[in-house]
Amino acid sequence: MIDLYTWTTPNGRKASIMLEEVGLPYRVHPVDLSKDQQFEPNFLAISPNNKIPAIVDHDAPGGPQAIFESGAILVYLAEKTGRFLAPEGSERWAALEWTFWQVGGLGPMAGQYGYFAMRAEEKIPAAIQRFGGEVARLLGVLDRRLNDHPWIAGEHYSIADIASYSWTKAVLAAMGRAEPDRDAGVPAVENWLMAMEARPAVQQGMAVPKV
Repeated sequence: MIDLYTWTTPNGRKASIMLEEVGLPYRVHPVDLSKDQQFEPNFLAISPNNKIPAIVDHDAPGGPQAIFESGAILVYLAEKTGRFLAPEGSERWAALEWTFWQVGGLGPMAGQYGYFAMRAEEKIPAAIQRFGGEVARLLGVLDRRLNDHPWIAGEHYSIADIASYSWTKAVLAAMGRAEPDRDAGVPAVENWLMAMEARPAVQQGMAVPKV
């Protein structure tokens, strides 16, 4: 059994989608960020950076294994089940490259854009322009990739798709609300989003946690 500690954020949805895809049994423990539950000692013992998601795998060799950081969780579950990460070769490295591209680029930039464009009390045009421009650039990179490949890592669905889906969906929605005149111009990304949304495990993972 796996315990999943999560909340209704793009990073949290990565873990629940992956768990639904691989079919491992898991229990959901909502960590309500609005109530600062991420700072509670029991959670910090699992995720010392006070961020969701985190998991505890009670069936790991040698006893319970705690994993924090969404990218690490995706790789761990892929290795545990032998699914969605090729064991060797170019598609394995492509999946890892693009997973870390999301973790190090798209996620942080989209998060900053969402804050300054949507949630900040003071709207700072320079910040919105800076992060919005970088998000647009990254979406263009992804669009060019998906124009040449059906899935981000190549011919097969992988953890790279799971990593990028929830953030891409969220930031395109934020751009539509904050800057309705901005044309994202990413048709290959839009087609990929529809393919992702057609997967039952993606639909189920996006509904976790139920709050």
